[in-house]
Amino acid sequence: MITIKVPCSSANIGPGFDVLGISLSIWLELTITISTTLPSSTYPLNCKLTYEGDGADHVPLSADHNLITRTALYVLRCHKQRSFPVETHVHINNPIPLGRGLGSSGAAVVAGVMLANAVGELGLSKDRMMDYCLMIERHPDNVMAAMMGGFVGSYLKELDPADMERKEIPLAEVLPEPAGGIDTGLEPPQPPVGIGHFIKFGWAREVRAIAIIPQFEVSTATARSVLPKVYSAKDMIFNLQRLAVLTTALTRSPPDAELIYQAMQDKVHQPYRKTLIPGLPEILASVTPKSHPGLLGICLSGAGPTILALATDNFEKIADEILARFKAENITCVWKLLDPAHEGAQIIYS
Repeated sequence: MITIKVPCSSANIGPGFDVLGISLSIWLELTITISTTLPSSTYPLNCKLTYEGDGADHVPLSADHNLITRTALYVLRCHKQRSFPVETHVHINNPIPLGRGLGSSGAAVVAGVMLANAVGELGLSKDRMMDYCLMIERHPDNVMAAMMGGFVGSYLKELDPADMERKEIPLAEVLPEPAGGIDTGLEPPQPPVGIGHFIKFGWAREVRAIAIIPQFEVSTATARSVLPKVYSAKDMIFNLQRLAVLTTALTRSPPDAELIYQAMQDKVHQPYRKTLIPGLPEILASVTPKSHPGLLGICLSGAGPTILALATDNFEKIADEILARFKAENITCVWKLLDPAHEGAQIIYS
């Protein structure tokens, strides 16, 4: 049996739009068994797919439609394997909320690439697997954090448009609609080597993450559609200044709450997403280190609607204040206290 575990992730962390990500302790888990006694499989592409967890009533369970297995098939076909081994059973246990800004699609892509590497016996390193991830999820913040673990900054090399337009490559929700992954019968090209580059920052041991998760979805495509095409130099400088401070401030122990709180402010994406999340400006301003000791900073998690608050203490009181703000907008939420998943994605053979 093979087990693959991939953590959820939160991207942006305030000023680090499309740059910063942190893996957190909600785990997507795949359990894979391969029957070597069957001469053939009754399942399309030799893959039986079962699922439990968030979205169980609408997640597709055919191997050519589910994002995890479509991703795996793309990687296998790059290596001249057109289907799964006979007979592969993939059971997905997914507690990561879908469409809430906690990297569910990024985790699925990472899991799919690792699935192909395992069942196809491809022998790919984590660095090389990232190249496949980044052909599918074109923004590195979530997938890099989920694969490598911890608090990371990342960037992409520019890709040849011809490399990105192949129909065989499945596309995650970061683009307008999930698409691609079509079996054209052709062997997809191997991704370029070293598409994405990253650095792992430190993380002060006292810092934990409070995730306030509203019970509605915001798609990445929708959240990107409200962003401007052009930004002022003033707003870009505002973010760059804070980004330069934040990546070091979060490593220092004990953390400097006032420094981190100000460094987590943003003018690039959060102000434009307020139309998608009722009461967002008021919610982000509702807790401060002075009003709620222990708080370090607060931001939108990824594209939202989840709110991420970093804190060292007073977790429940901070969560209760944000929950009350959402309740005033008639929005129900749950909250979780999470820790960094420093080890990142894992594979276990048993």
